[in-house]
This record gives sequence, structure tokens and C-alpha cells, in this order.
Amino acid sequence: MQRRILGGTGISVSEYALGAMMFGAWGNKDHDDSVRIVHRALDAGINFIDTADVYAAGESEEIVGKALKGRREDVVLATKFFNPMGPDANHGGSSRRWIVRAVEDSLRRLGTDYIDLYQAHRPDPATDIDETLGTLSDLVRSGKVRAVGSSTFPAEAIVEAQWTAERRGHVRFRSEQPPYSMLARGVEAAVLPTAQRYGMGVLTWGPLSAGWLSGRDLSASGRAALENAKFDLSVPENARKAEAVAELAKVASEAGLTLPHLATAFVRSHPAVTSVIIGPRTYDQLESLLDGAEVTLDAEVLDRIDAIVPPGTDLNKADLYYTPPAVADASLRRR
Repeated sequence: MQRRILGGTGISVSEYALGAMMFGAWGNKDHDDSVRIVHRALDAGINFIDTADVYAAGESEEIVGKALKGRREDVVLATKFFNPMGPDANHGGSSRRWIVRAVEDSLRRLGTDYIDLYQAHRPDPATDIDETLGTLSDLVRSGKVRAVGSSTFPAEAIVEAQWTAERRGHVRFRSEQPPYSMLARGVEAAVLPTAQRYGMGVLTWGPLSAGWLSGRDLSASGRAALENAKFDLSVPENARKAEAVAELAKVASEAGLTLPHLATAFVRSHPAVTSVIIGPRTYDQLESLLDGAEVTLDAEVLDRIDAIVPPGTDLNKADLYYTPPAVADASLRRR
């Protein structure tokens, strides 16, 4: 497993990161099997694990903590805060009030006394970024956090955070975690270049586009596992994705690759990308993805992908899992 340096921090991380979102109630409910997946990933050379407090209401962090007993010092451990962890409006967000509690909860569940990379899961329009960065700076100085990052931030929010850190003397975000796949390429236009400009590491999620690039059958006869509205082919954007997937599958086949291997190699090929999060639910899924860890794509294959889904294009904006408040909330557009 190849290594890269995370955003100038000097921290060496594997090109694959193990995503833990599917551990627990959201995916694999068998804790022992999830622990086995973590151990196999570590044995294969993955040293980077990414989770979040919100995944299965903290259960994912608990499973990761269990899996890392006796191996914590060999792992770069990342988690996140922001998403609601209860019905109280103050049990979420990026305020000082919440972060100082959230980090303690995550440390307890993970069974560790420090987090290598602590990330804001989404932008928080209700909280001044100065407040958030000031709190994160205190956590770094206390030793509870080694570095901080953002996740699914638009380019303008990344820039604001960098400028605020410089002007106010705070620690700055050293990484960004955007969605990125052959079907969701919008981040190529501004997010990835902005991260490069500020020397940030990039930890991407969703390389298989929530299963669209997993190689599963997307036809009407194969819909049993695809009852989710995300795969409703009557939606025009999804129909476009299905057409693109069929063409991309041909590219993979002619290159002698599986579609998932083409998908993960595509994301790794971008010079801004430090590490690609793979999020297996089963041991077999992990093994299959590990088989593609050394795949590289030549210019001809990348050009063919560009012809199917042009650079900077998102075939379905819903795949971004973030809508700017001014678009989502009508009250912000009307007097």
C-alpha cells in the first residue's frame, strides 16, 4: 500500500483509508465481523481510518475503538463532529459549546486519548468560523487533537476558513474531505484546486458513488437491492447516471479491470487526492477493493472517462449531500 503525506502535516497515510460508516446499525451489525474487517485492512497496509460520531449514533466509533486495542499507535485515526447527536438543538453543530463535549464523547467511544484528524463534517452557517477554529485550536494545544480538517465544504468556505485562521492566529484546516467519483466530478472545478492552493490534504469519499459504480445490476430485473430512491431510474439525473455507468463498465472491461477498480483508481489519479476512503460493509467487499489498490490508469483510459462524464460535472447534484443554506431555505431569499 503506497503512502502519501497528509496536507503538509508530516503525517504519512495510506492511499486507501478505511471508512467506518458501515460499521454498526447503518450496515454491518456484527461487531466481531467489523473488527475483523479493520484488522484485515491494517494487515494489508492501510493505516488511515475515518469515522464520525454520527455514524450509527456513535456505534461506529465504539467498534473502531474495540478494533484498535493494542494497535492504536500504528493508526492515523480520523473522526468528525457537527451532525445532530440528539433532539436538542445544541447537541450538534460547530459551536464551542458542542465541540468540547463532542470531542470528549468521541475520545471515550474510540478508547483513545487523542484524535489524529478531527473534522467539521459540514459547514455550519449558524456559527462563526472564528468560533469553531478557536475551539479546535484549543484542542490541538491541549493534545487531544493533532490536526483539524473539513468535510464537504464548498470552495468559498474553505477559503474563508483559511483566511480566518491566518488573521486570527488559529490552527488551520489541513485537509478537506469531499465527495468524488467518476459520476460526481464537480469538486474538480474549484474544491480540489483550492485545496491544492492551500496545501491541504484531500481525503475523498464515495468513490463508488453510493453503489452506482459497484458493478451491481442497475436494470429493472436487478432492482430488488435498489429500492432506494437514489436508484430510481425514472429520475432524469439517475437515468443519465445509468447510461454513464454502462459506458464506464465498457471502459473497465476493455482495460481488463472491474468497475470498482476503475472507479477507485480514477479518484487516486487526481494529483490533489491524498487518500481515498473505501467503506466496505463486508469482509469480501474489502478483499475485492484491496485487489485494486495498485491499479493505475493511463492517459487513454482517463481521456475515455472524460468523454463520458466531462471534468467538473456532477450528473446528479443530490450526490453532493450538501445544499447551500441560501438555496435550501426559502426564508433566506425572501423579505
